[in-house]
Amino acid sequence: MDKNVTIYTTPTCHFCHMAKDFFKEKGINYTEYDVAQNLEKRQEMVTRSGQMGVPVIFVGDQMIVGFDQQALASALGV
Repeated sequence: MDKNVTIYTTPTCHFCHMAKDFFKEKGINYTEYDVAQNLEKRQEMVTRSGQMGVPVIFVGDQMIVGFDQQALASALGV
């Protein structure tokens, strides 16, 4: 699995926790940015995705908004 996975989260986001648990369960490495604390990454997320809500997940260049397990599994090939 060589796809670069990035997730933009906040500490209180239930769906963010679900997505991270899914990654751990499947052995997927990911980079996480807490947009509640990191204003630069918050702006990056909004610029890249047009979204204000989290989670925003990028698998390579594919964007998935929210915790969509089927879309993530498909994008990751798991």
